[in-house]
Amino acid sequence: MNNMKQIAFAMHAYAEAHNGRLPPAVLRDAQGKPLLSWRVLILPYLEKESLYQQFHLDEPWDSPQNIALLSSMPRVYFAPTELPVDARAELSSTFYQVFTGEETAFEYPQGLRFPQDFSKGTSNVFLVVEAGQAVPWTKPSDVFYDDDEPFPLLGGVFTGESRFSLFGSNRVKGFHAAMADGSVRFFPSTTSEVTLRDAITRSEGQRLKSHW
Repeated sequence: MNNMKQIAFAMHAYAEAHNGRLPPAVLRDAQGKPLLSWRVLILPYLEKESLYQQFHLDEPWDSPQNIALLSSMPRVYFAPTELPVDARAELSSTFYQVFTGEETAFEYPQGLRFPQDFSKGTSNVFLVVEAGQAVPWTKPSDVFYDDDEPFPLLGGVFTGESRFSLFGSNRVKGFHAAMADGSVRFFPSTTSEVTLRDAITRSEGQRLKSHW
């Protein structure tokens, strides 16, 4: 949970330094080609300025210069240390991802205005989630959401079976999410799909129940 809070607050700090806009999910070049992830863009706000300065921001994540930094993933992007060894992602991959797509918190290529573009309220919208599959942390790859498509897999840091995986042998099934206000909540596998879909979108639907 602490990792997700740090990431959420780093995004807030990024917005304060960039005219009130959150980081875009993907850094692109002038032709629109994807280069690097938001996880690279917020490094200065995670006290990783020196690492940030080593990236060539005009090159893709897998260029010779940038791919060499893949093994330098900050600990804030690691899966929880209490996970069984066989459930951890590779040390260069992370489960911490954002939703992209229409009405999500990362819909716009230039980054949303924060908090103005969250008409539902920042406490009711997902900012960062534990995704179903880990990705290289510098790669511009996240969870694409489409209201007409099957609900995406989440909770991949866990092990076991079911819709969301089991965290250890005696843990409740589900996943953690950092909301846009910086709070971190746990969503058990019993959470309705309607509620989860509503939390992905930022300007439609009902507010989340206060006890979540």
